Formats: sequence, structure tokens, C-alpha cells
Amino acid sequence: MLTQEQAVEIRVLARRGLGVREIARQMDCSRNTVRRYLREAPAAKYKARAPRPTKLDPFKTYLGDRIEAASPDWIPATVLLREIQQQGYTGGISQIKVHIAGLKPVTPAEPVVRFETAPGQQMQADFTIVRRGADPLLALVATMGFSRATFVQFSQTEDVQALTLALRAAFDYFGGVPEHVLFDNAKTVVLERDAHGPGLHRWNPELMNLAEACGFKPRLCQPYRAKTKGKVERFNRYLKGSFLVPLAARLKADGLMLDVAAANLAVLRWLHEVANARVHATTGAVPAVRLLEEQAVMLAPPKLISPAQVPERRAMPVESLQHPLAVYDELLEALA
Repeated sequence: MLTQEQAVEIRVLARRGLGVREIARQMDCSRNTVRRYLREAPAAKYKARAPRPTKLDPFKTYLGDRIEAASPDWIPATVLLREIQQQGYTGGISQIKVHIAGLKPVTPAEPVVRFETAPGQQMQADFTIVRRGADPLLALVATMGFSRATFVQFSQTEDVQALTLALRAAFDYFGGVPEHVLFDNAKTVVLERDAHGPGLHRWNPELMNLAEACGFKPRLCQPYRAKTKGKVERFNRYLKGSFLVPLAARLKADGLMLDVAAANLAVLRWLHEVANARVHATTGAVPAVRLLEEQAVMLAPPKLISPAQVPERRAMPVESLQHPLAVYDELLEALA
């Protein structure tokens, strides 16, 4: 005869899907014994507990009728409380909130519509803030709409000079100039929206000089609609989680702070080996491969500045580095 504990274990093993033969093997008993204890298993006798009466019960029908009559609008619980208090309700508002929560119609989430663009048609550009304070760190992130290939350049400012320099570097990195570039509504981009009529903005003159020289048209996303430039917004989160946080942690372990030079030195390798080499979750393709299709139709980047001035291609002056050169050598080795 088995103990009560063994009998329970047989029933537990059976509930987990084990057969009689396997249970007998694990319990070191005969299969007939297992069958007997399974047959003798007491049937669970659970009786549904009757709901406890509440002070709100007499008013639930009224609340349901009020909610239905107001649909698709919604009556706040505070209003309903006042109404049923006049009918003799002596309870609190918490019961009302719990009850009407189950009566509120479920509003389907607004479907996310992805606006795909043709090769070479659009690039989205935006500054993302990494760190504020006395030693700020920002990044201009530029993402091609079709390929999702992305370029990043770090700086300490987000003024128009930093913007135009980073855009030039982005065009050089992508190997061409897209038809238009989509921006946020920052003063570095537009001085006054709709200044000359709907869609006729007063642009920052330095940005327009760059647009004319490079051959792209600036475009603005809708105010307070971050999803308009969702491609670059999503990459900003990926940049921070996959690149900036691990890099800053590595430097911090050595007693160093992430600076512009270290970030720019490391990000190009990360873009080449990780970000633009991965299979993109939305397109299902590698950004660097799709970029070839965009390069075939984009304007060639103009020779606005000499190659020695392009940040990602020039040798870093020693005086611009905040850490010893050996630190940057070790950093590249760690990222390899």
C-alpha cells in the first residue's frame, strides 16, 4: 500500500500527461497499482462560491442602462455616483469604477499604417539627445526610407552648422542624395511653418543653401506626429540600447566618460558590422544590400568639402581627443 504522498504524486504525474507505464517506472510500483490509485482518485468537489451581495447590486441595472444610452460617449464614475446617491446608494465610488469598467466598450487600436517609399526617394533625419548638461552629447540620425540604411554622427550641439555638416557626411556615407529629406519642426530647419501659406514655410537659409547645392527637397513632418518619421524614431531607440549603453558601460568600467570622439570613432564600425548588416525586422532584408538599389537612382553627392574635412573619413586630430590614443585603440579592439 502506498502512502498518501505517493498516491498524490501518481495523480500529479498523470495530470502532467505521463502514461501508466512511465508513472509505474518512476514510482517503482506495478502498473495495476497505478491504475487502481488513479481510479480511486477522489473527484474534486468544488462549489462555486455565491457572490457576496454589495450595496451596488440594486443599482447595476440603472448603471448599465445609463452607460448604454450614452454610448459611444462615456459618463464618468463621479457623475454616476451622484445620480445613484440620490436614489439611496450609500456605498463608495470604488465599486462603481470596478463595475462600469467591465461595461466600457473596447476601442480597437488605431492600425499602424507604414508609409513605404521608393528607392532614393526619402531620407529621415533627426537629432536625438544622449546627454545634457555641461558636457552634452547629441547625435544626428539619418535613415533611408527604402533600405533603412542609417548613418549617425555625434556632436555637442544641434545647431544648423552641426546639422548641415552631418547631412553632408550622411550623403557621402550613403553614396548619394535622396529626392527629399524629412525633418522635425526644429528652428535649425524651419524658422516659421506655413509662413507664406499652407505648406509654404520659411526655411532656415543655411539648410536651404545645402539643399540647393546637394539637390534635395526639405520636407516637414506633421507637428506632434512623431510617427510621421517613425523610421528614424525607431532607430533612435535601437541606437541607444544596442550601441550607446554598452559603449558607455565599457568606458565607465575604465573610469572614462563617453565623448564625441569616442562615439564617432566607434559608431561607423558598428553601423557597418551590425546595424546596416542585420536583417531588418520590417523589410526582412539587409539595409546595406537594399542601399545598393537606392544608390543606383540617387544623385551623386557633390564635392562640397574636401575629403579631408569629412568627419568619418579623416584622421582624428590628437588635440580633439579627450582620452589617450591607446584608449581608442583598445575601444576598437573591444568592438571587433
